[in-house]
Amino acid sequence: MKSAAENLTPTRVKLNVEVSFDELKPAIDAAYKQVAEQIQVPGFRKGKVPSRVIDQRVGRGYVLETAINDGLNGWYQEAVSETGIRPLSRPEVEITEVPDPSATEGQLTFSVEVDIRPEIELPAYEGLKVGVEAAEASDEDIEKALDDLRSRFGTLKSVERPAKGDDFLTIDLTAKVDGEEVDSASGLSYQVGSGTMLEGLDEAVTGLSADEEAIFETKLAGGEHAGQDAQVTVKVTAVKERELPEADDDFAQLASEFDTIAELREDLAKQAADAKTAQQGIEARDKVLDQLVELIEVPVPDSVITEQVEAHFNPEAGGHSAAEDHDTEEHRAEVKANTERAFKNEVILDAIADKEEIGVSQSELIEYLIATASQYGMDPNQFAQIMDQSGQVPMMVGEVRRRKALAVVLGKAEVTDSDGKAIDLSEFVRPAAEEEPAEEVAAEVIPSDDPAAAKF
Repeated sequence: MKSAAENLTPTRVKLNVEVSFDELKPAIDAAYKQVAEQIQVPGFRKGKVPSRVIDQRVGRGYVLETAINDGLNGWYQEAVSETGIRPLSRPEVEITEVPDPSATEGQLTFSVEVDIRPEIELPAYEGLKVGVEAAEASDEDIEKALDDLRSRFGTLKSVERPAKGDDFLTIDLTAKVDGEEVDSASGLSYQVGSGTMLEGLDEAVTGLSADEEAIFETKLAGGEHAGQDAQVTVKVTAVKERELPEADDDFAQLASEFDTIAELREDLAKQAADAKTAQQGIEARDKVLDQLVELIEVPVPDSVITEQVEAHFNPEAGGHSAAEDHDTEEHRAEVKANTERAFKNEVILDAIADKEEIGVSQSELIEYLIATASQYGMDPNQFAQIMDQSGQVPMMVGEVRRRKALAVVLGKAEVTDSDGKAIDLSEFVRPAAEEEPAEEVAAEVIPSDDPAAAKF
């Protein structure tokens, strides 16, 4: 089989494919067997009808058409492999020549137009200059961390006063729509300011004491009346505040592995400093990616934009409903911009990963699976099984690989804060020296050069 790729645009190619009669013959033989199973001819067992009889009954042209239809995808995939393109869209096929049905020679030729991932040229990305906000752990940060730890060991006590922010309340709720009660609940626990229930609840309960109530207007968040305007009556039955333990040596021994409160404070100071560095690392990472997108021209196929926008707004395609997402020109423009940016990010980071010969070890994939499962509140084993059954593992491998590529670029960047101080992100970016030995990783590397590894 011969194939050649003709570039129509930076993101679209035309494949010209020639299949000789000798290469077409196995498909023709298979088509004869397929037709033989489908027809009944007196004097012949099903599936044993000779080719010449099939030619008389259904015609050799039908057999040839069947052979071409059944073999077309395989020849297309072979052409994709030979030319090295990475398709993004459904192929548009045009058959330009078929062998004469009565002949035993000739060839099949067809062309395919398809959108592809563009090839890009990477500039030198070593030493990108990145500025981040100055950030140092303050005494307030340490005290907040200590108070957060104390609150985990705090106790609730009832108080005889109006409710205020952060208090813990016991409440009863009754909701009415158009004057008719549609829902009610009693004995609910709620922390003022958490915003975990109905909009307007925080304002309604603030200032109420036990056995007092208030009425407020809101939209119901769940049930068969979700989204409807309702009049809600809230009654406070108890007001409690959290009583924190004293920050002393006894508390340090209770809440940590340290013997003294001074040692605990020192550890919290280190944690606060690490958190500030992590914030700077995230800021630097995002700015490095912004610079890469500005430096590198990445053409985006129209089909990528159209598919993602329609999938977002079309419920039948697995997207969100138009009403839910406010299908407006502004929102569509936002989805389009996000899609373009996500596509550019992937293409750039995949190219860097290729250049840096980045692989993904089994342990790295497992770590990513566990972290992602926790975000969805799922058991990691169950989540991994779902990802495997749905064919999403290659995509996750691609995501881990791109994260590692961005970390490599960030590790080579020159990062300074707004005070002109050089920032050491070695703890934020995993040093190359800490990577697993090449031979160990090679044994666990999961192939990530498959087009399916990318979202697009």
